[in-house]
Amino acid sequence: MTRLIVAIGWMYVVVLMAATQDGWLAAIGTLVFYGLLPLGVVLYLLGTAARARRRRMTTGRDPAMLAADARGTGPDSGPGGREPD
Repeated sequence: MTRLIVAIGWMYVVVLMAATQDGWLAAIGTLVFYGLLPLGVVLYLLGTAARARRRRMTTGRDPAMLAADARGTGPDSGPGGREPD
């Protein structure tokens, strides 16, 4: 949620900067090179952990689940928290 608020604030500033440019080409350049391009890179980098977590969850290779299974407390454990023999 905080990322969205920061992104909206950044784009607001960039749109105001673009509006003060002398020509339309300078305004588009300002919008792209000060706004869309850097914001896209930052949001992509900030979303890397969430994408990796989502990928691990869909493939069943979540480290937390693997650690719980190793301790015998995971969802595949038998009664009493131990693997069935």
